[in-house]
Order: sequence, then structure tokens, then C-alpha cells
Amino acid sequence: MAISLEDSTWSERKGRKLQRHLISAVLDTADELVVVLDPEGRIEMVNPAGEEALGYCLEELRGRAIWDTLVPGAEMARAEQDFSSLRTQDTPGNYRWVWRTKEGANRLISWKTTAVFDSSGIAEWIIGVGVDITDQKQTEVDLQKSIKELADIKFALDESSIVAITDQSGIIKYVNDKFCEISKYSREELLGQDHRIINSAHHPKEFIRELWTTISNGKVWKGEIKNRAKDGSFYWVDTTIVPFLNERGKPYQYVAIRNDITERKRAEELLREQAALLNIAQDAILVRDLEDRVLFWNKGAERIYGWSAEEVLGRNICDILYKTSAARYQEAKHALMEHEEWQGEVEHTAKSGELIVAQARWTLLRNDEGQPKSMLVINTDITERRKIESQFLRAQRMESIGTLAGGIAHDFNNLLSPILMAIRILQERFPDEDSQRLFGLLQASAERGAGLVKQVLSFAKGAEGQRIMLQPRHLIKEIVKILKDTLPKQIDVDYDAPSDLWLVAGDATQLHQVLMNLCVNARDAMTQGGRLTIRAENTRIDTNYARMNLDAKPGAYVMVTIQDNGAGIPPGVIDKIFEPFFTTKEHGKGTGLGLSTALGIIKGHGGFITCYSEIARGTQFRVYIPAFESVQPGQAEETQLSCPLGRGELVLVVDDEAAIREITKTTLESCGYRALTAADGTEAIAIYAQHKDDVAVVLTDMMMPYMDGPATIRALQKLNPQVKIIASSGLTENTRVAEATNAGVRTFLPKPYTAEMLLRALAEILSQH
Repeated sequence: MAISLEDSTWSERKGRKLQRHLISAVLDTADELVVVLDPEGRIEMVNPAGEEALGYCLEELRGRAIWDTLVPGAEMARAEQDFSSLRTQDTPGNYRWVWRTKEGANRLISWKTTAVFDSSGIAEWIIGVGVDITDQKQTEVDLQKSIKELADIKFALDESSIVAITDQSGIIKYVNDKFCEISKYSREELLGQDHRIINSAHHPKEFIRELWTTISNGKVWKGEIKNRAKDGSFYWVDTTIVPFLNERGKPYQYVAIRNDITERKRAEELLREQAALLNIAQDAILVRDLEDRVLFWNKGAERIYGWSAEEVLGRNICDILYKTSAARYQEAKHALMEHEEWQGEVEHTAKSGELIVAQARWTLLRNDEGQPKSMLVINTDITERRKIESQFLRAQRMESIGTLAGGIAHDFNNLLSPILMAIRILQERFPDEDSQRLFGLLQASAERGAGLVKQVLSFAKGAEGQRIMLQPRHLIKEIVKILKDTLPKQIDVDYDAPSDLWLVAGDATQLHQVLMNLCVNARDAMTQGGRLTIRAENTRIDTNYARMNLDAKPGAYVMVTIQDNGAGIPPGVIDKIFEPFFTTKEHGKGTGLGLSTALGIIKGHGGFITCYSEIARGTQFRVYIPAFESVQPGQAEETQLSCPLGRGELVLVVDDEAAIREITKTTLESCGYRALTAADGTEAIAIYAQHKDDVAVVLTDMMMPYMDGPATIRALQKLNPQVKIIASSGLTENTRVAEATNAGVRTFLPKPYTAEMLLRALAEILSQH
């Protein structure tokens, strides 16, 4: 049957429509990416899988060149070259191009491409069918990495290596002779067994879990493992486990390469035992390398310097201890490298900022080849010893100065005596007015010199005069009357001299001179006015107090306190104030003999003087004069024995002076209390937080570095509003004590204090509800 042209055209159109529907259905359901490009690389069609993979919809891509949209700049040249060759080939090609998604991620796609040519042989369409192989490529990379890591450790596979191979479930598939030797199992006993046959149960579950998580993810694991041999003995191995991956990137077997480190571990254990012994030592023991990094730091070093081992290991020693003495350190290090040993005194800076004086002993350590490798340092804290030695030296210096001053004074007396006698003779021989005026000037100057010599002799030899029984109360009242008549009106004078003061044996004139000298100094310190306070009280000094003050001896005293709220004495000056001719006053306003004379007189009476001062807060002098108690000896012993003892209460002692901390702690523990000590406020807060339910009383100094007494009291009260606190201070009327009073502290302990004073203060505060 003949077919008309019209029928033929209709049939072709129908066939093409069906073909398009079939192609569309295939493209819509295909998992592969399908992209159709024109000869210039512009996108004509992308199937749904391509839209999903690239993040674009077809409308966003149609008509856009792949170079502008999908191909990263680094891939541009190669992609253009591949595309150009594709347009001239009539056979399909295989390419791998990196395309960028809409979110900016790079995906590696394997393309099978072909060109559709027209009747004249010109490429009309480029059709690409692609598969995203990014994840597959990463798996290949991981596999190559595992193979490379295994190659990297092949050097370990020598005669000493211990090798085992297990499958993915941990069943042993292979062991070498060395494995059998160290585990003491035969090969037949090991093959086919679970790897846990050599498990020692030493490592925690977290350790084992981390190991298996690492290797099951296809990564190499390295570490040290403790295993158990067949006979029950233990051995340590340095282990590397390499996973072998299948084509899906999953481990199918593990190769474990081990090296025996049992002897090394035993040596480390021995070192730890030795380190434990070193930690018992009271000295600071440390090891540092040749670059000055800290390698070892014992408990003694932690206690002396305040730095924990974790804080200093690996750090430069100069940044820790030698902040102010780097030059001294370098000098000592040079001597060590030259002589292999060095000893000497060094000054260190503790974590708190406190300066520590240490007796150092350094030794150079060498390795097996004889080369220097590190330095052993042993430091003994001699800070307190040096303070005591300084006090002794000061006492010896004062004694030497006194001897010298006494000799000079006697010579001056020998010189002044004929001058005074000659003046009297000359006054009789030359009665004219001008001569008499000149003789008067000469006599006044000579008498003034004689008075100065008298003061020097008083300092040098102490008081020399008639000793009688005196009631200090009368002496104080007389001095207060003079002061009120002579001092500027802007200075208030307050005094307290109870009628039951004990009697003292002394020279009234000389004691009057001592107290007046101290009062005049107080007046000079209060240039803008202030308050001068004089108090007298009976006190007993025990061995506890005497240990705090080298000049003190146990016994009964009348203590006279002279306190001002003036400018205060700088710390660098206070140690020199009792030296003769030392003065801070302007030229012509002081000889520098007032305090030295006062000290000489009181020492001559068997007593001593203490001074406590704070800049801008005032100064307090305490004069201790030996007294005669108004009780019988038996009564004195009964009073001492009647001091209230503790019943195991815990006392926290806070003071920046190490001697006071230790003495107070010893006293408390010998009298029925328990004691903890803290060197400053911050340490006290940390200790109190740990023992809050057990600490009965906190005894805190009011003047400390970094965190002073009032700040410490406020912090303690935040932890426990009901905390019982005793404030201790050398100045019991300064503003810091006033702050403590405002914070609710009602019990004060003057420094230095006796054991009786301490025990009574504790009994008083513990009895409060």
C-alpha cells in the first residue's frame, strides 16, 4: 500500500515524540549526571540527578557556559583542552573533571562524553554522562595513606620486632618468632586465638576503646601497651597497629608491630620511686637541661617557691626564679660549665613575689658519651636564717658602735673639761663687755658639746644612775601634762595608765628622757596634726614571744606604748633608726642620738624597744621595762597553768612571716589545738574553702602583701558569714583594724604576742555564740 507524504510526516513526528518521551523518562530516573552542552560549552540540559548533585536547577544553568559556572579556575585550562579535542572526535571519551557546586564544594566527577555531529561533520551537541566519585577518591587516598604508613615503618621489621596479624574481629592470623618468644606461647597456641589472650587488664576501658575506634576507622594507632605472658609475667611493648583496607575503605586485617620496652619501663619505675624519695626531702631539688628548661621539680621546690610541677615543667628557669637576678644566674652557670660543680647563695623570686634566699648546690650531669646533658640543682631555703643572722649582725654592729662612741665620748670629755675651766678663768681676767659676750658663747657651745657627750655615753653604756623603785603611772602622767602644755593644739594627747601597774627599778630622769624622746619624734611625724596615744600595761613575756624578738627575755614587764598616726617610717629606714647619728630630719633639727640614747637607756635597765610602722598610717614604739610582779611566785605559776587549753579545735593561722606562722602553730599544737597555716590571704581562702566545716577560728595578720587582712576577712565572710576571726596587728588602732571592726571582728591580738595572750584570745572568741 502506498503511503502518502503527509502520512509519512505524521508517522515520523509521532515516532520522534515517543522517542523524546522515552529519553526524558530515562534521564529523569537515571542515577548518573547527564549534561548536554552546545559546541561553545553552554549548558542546554541537565537531568534531575545533575541538579541534585550540583545544587542548581536547570533554569539557573541553561545558556551559561560551564567555564563561568561549574569549572574551578585551577581546572580551567585542562577542561578547555579536553573539550576542544572532544568536539573533533567521533568516538566517546572518558574524562575526570572537578566541578564546583552551588555551595562552593568541589566534586570529582568521572565523565563519559560523546559528540553529536550534523551531516557536514560539525559537532552539534556534546552529551556527558557522569558519576560523582569524590568519596571513592577519598577512600583511595586513605588506602594509599595506610600503605604509605606501613612502608614508613618497615624499617622496624628487623630481628627485634614483634609482629602479629589479626583479622577485623581480632583473631590472630600470624605471629613471628619474636612474638612467641616474648609471650612464651607457641605459634600453634596463638593462631586462631582472640588477641585478648595476652591482655594484662592493666589499661582502662577508655584506652582500649580509643585504640579500636582509631584502627576501625582506618587510621594507624601508636602507643605503649602492657601485656601478660603465658607464665603470668608482664612485659611492655611500644606498638604500631596498621589497618589494611578493602576496596570499600574498610579494614579487613591489622598488622601490629611491637618493640620490647620492658627494661625502659622498669627504669622509669625506678626513677619514679627515686623521685618519690626526692619529694620527701625538705630542700628544693630540680633538674634542668642545657637550654635552662625545667625537667624535674620535687615537692620541696613546690613548697618553697609556690609553683607546682605542672606549672614549671618545660619552662625556662630564668622566667620562674631569676626574674631579678638573671646576671647572677648566668655567672653561676658559666662557672658550672667550667668546673662541673658550683655552690653559692642565690636570690630567687617565689610565685607570690616573695624573695627567697637559697644555698644552692649545682652539679653538671653527663650522658654515656661524656657530653653535658643536664644540671642537678639542690636549693636549701635559708631566708629565715639570714634574717636571724641579720638581727645578730645588727646587734653586734650596735654594740661595736656603742663601744666606739663610748671611747670617743670619753676623749671629748677630756677635751671639753679644760676648755670649760679655762673659760671661767678668762672671764675673771677680761671683765669687759665684749670679752664676756664671747666667753658666754664659748661656754654655751662647750656645755652643749658636754650634753651631747652625755647622750653618747648613755647610748654606749646604758643607763648609769641611781635606781629606785618607781611607779610608771606617775611618770606617764607627768609627761602627759608637759605634752599638753607644749605640743601644738592640732595634736590630741590620749593616755591610759592603770593604777595597778607593776613597779619597776630605774632612774626616773633617764626613763623620763626615753619617753619624751619618743613623744617628740611622734610630734615631728604629725606635721598636719593627729593623735598621740600613750598606754601602759602589765605583761608577761614567755619563750614563745622571746623567739619572735631576739632582745626579749622571758619575764614580767611594764609595756609602755607610744603611738602616732603620722607619716610612718619607710621599710628601708626602719632597721637604721636606732643607729647613732642617723636621722631623717633636716640639718640642724636633730642629732640622730635620740632613739639610740633611748635604746641604750632601756637596755641598761634590762629591757628592750620594738617599733612597728606603716607608711601614711603611723608608728608605734613599745618600751618594755622589767617589772616586779605584785603576786607571789606560786601565784605566777598558777596563773601560767590556768591558761585555757584547746580541745582539738582547728585554727587557721594567716601571716606572711614564716617564723610567726611556725611558732604560733607549734604553740597551738602543744596546747591542745590543731593548726593550719597560710602565707597570705589568697592561700588562706583556698585552705579555708577546703576545711570550712572544720576550722573553728581564723587568726589573720592585718598587713600582708597581695591580699591584706581586711580583704581576707571580707572574703572569708563571703564563704561563711559566721566565721570567727582574730585580727593580729602591730598597730591596734590603725585604719585597717578599723576596717576589720566594721566587718564585725571584735577580737585583736597585738604583735608580737605571748602564748598566754594567744590562748586567752582563742578562749574568748570560742566562748562567743
